[in-house]
Amino acid sequence: MSFATILGVIFGFGLFVGAIVLSTDNVFIFLNLPSFIMVLGGTLAAAFISFEPRYVVHALRVMSSILFTHEVTRAILTHEVGRVIRWGYVIQKSGLPGLETDAGRATKTDRFLGYGIELVITGYTGQEVRDILANTVETTFMRNTVYSDILRNMGSTAPAFGMIGTLVGLIIMLDNMGKDPASLGPGMAVALVTTLYGVLSARLIFLPAANKVQQREEIVRFRNYLLAEGLALLAERKSPRYIQDKMNSYLDPGLHFSIDSMMRARGGRAPSFSPGTGTATGPASSPSGGSSGS
Repeated sequence: MSFATILGVIFGFGLFVGAIVLSTDNVFIFLNLPSFIMVLGGTLAAAFISFEPRYVVHALRVMSSILFTHEVTRAILTHEVGRVIRWGYVIQKSGLPGLETDAGRATKTDRFLGYGIELVITGYTGQEVRDILANTVETTFMRNTVYSDILRNMGSTAPAFGMIGTLVGLIIMLDNMGKDPASLGPGMAVALVTTLYGVLSARLIFLPAANKVQQREEIVRFRNYLLAEGLALLAERKSPRYIQDKMNSYLDPGLHFSIDSMMRARGGRAPSFSPGTGTATGPASSPSGGSSGS
């Protein structure tokens, strides 16, 4: 679970609820089902009109996924460098057949990596691998950021439906004002609740979710570009040390992978990885977190 996201949601709505409790004894005035239906229903209706239904449904699923920890952490970036360096040693020793065998399990769980390894094994040049994978990275990024665009659109639409609900409430209130002037104040309060719902849903749900989905896709794009460069260097048969220095140039200095440190820790042997996982074993440390080292 992404505890920071969950705490942010709880803290944001908690401040709002706490302010209401401290300000009035009539907290139930802020609960209005018709207002909720107008805002949520109108926002969803506009989204389904604006975008293909399957994209809207998937965008809502992606929005719920921000409550879980992102799979690409800062530590993963260091491990990606170490994994490609490992494959550099494998190619030096056993050639491309050795790479195909060594990377077999990792490619089954990572489609992008599997596609890149296939290009290297096929015999494309380094620049050809780099160009093909760069196109793959960008088109994948464009497809996946459609969902953040949908959520951002919903965030901009929700306040508008809040205002529409308020206008509906005001019209009803003014129509009844001649019958009972005493209902003017409570009626106005209920009408304004709809605007409140619209602003809250936009600023605490849709827009923050859109921003986090966008950021996570940018992190994945960065990781994929890092891997693409490493795979291109493998296709060019560059030395493991050159691969290390070139891939480290993409990362924050605190995330750099060091062949020397790893080999010292392993008594002069080349970097080793846990079987089938691609995860480096040894003391190569890197801070974990939810953002790239770019």
